[in-house]
Amino acid sequence: MLELKNVEIRRKENIILRDASFSLHHGEFVYVIGKVGSGKSSLLKALYCEIPIHSGEAQMLQYNLRKIRRREIPYLRRRLGIVFQDFQLLIDRSVEKNLAFVLRATGWKKKNDIRQRINSVLAQVGMQNKGYKMPHELSGGEQQRIVIARALLNDPALILADEPTGNLDPETSFQIVRLLHDICQKGTAVIMTTHNYQIVSNFPARIIKCENAFLSEVGNSIENPNQEEEDETEEEREEKQQKEEQQLNSEDIL
Repeated sequence: MLELKNVEIRRKENIILRDASFSLHHGEFVYVIGKVGSGKSSLLKALYCEIPIHSGEAQMLQYNLRKIRRREIPYLRRRLGIVFQDFQLLIDRSVEKNLAFVLRATGWKKKNDIRQRINSVLAQVGMQNKGYKMPHELSGGEQQRIVIARALLNDPALILADEPTGNLDPETSFQIVRLLHDICQKGTAVIMTTHNYQIVSNFPARIIKCENAFLSEVGNSIENPNQEEEDETEEEREEKQQKEEQQLNSEDIL
């Protein structure tokens, strides 16, 4: 389904990921973890062709991501479901009209088929009675369920979920991740970026880590869910200590 070999991703002159290799099989769930700014979102954007892959080999769903033509990108994206942290729903129309807009934009024409597909995906995410609602009338968790329903509209082979719990409370976050795992168990592969190690511990799956511009395989568990926060605290502590030492040295000189 997906094969990356020695891939390099850049944003302008900055190298985001280098020598990155990664494979994904049908129906597999993979977390991509790492600190904020480590390259997780850039990896997903490269997979749905929002940013280019600078070098290496990249094959996904029979498309060569290095050589894909601009007119081919919409056809690739129709085989993907993309879940954003900030929802990106159209705020001027109802849930049903949000979903209908996507279906029409991707080639659906018959009203009855569109209605049936919308009802099906809303039921799949437990939102079958919310189609008439406007986005602002929904909670954050409900909006994210609608976003997942939108991602499912064209029966994707792969869902790319970019920090889907980033704006949600812990309980709602667990519900969303459980839903994504349920979808995966029915055959849809999922790549989910997150820096929430508690979620990864509660819903184990294969883990890839972004760190220092490299991707590395971690396994299926994290020994210490709070390790990242501890690492950041230690860095802050060292920085504070260095500043205090510099201040003392300055006072000694004076």
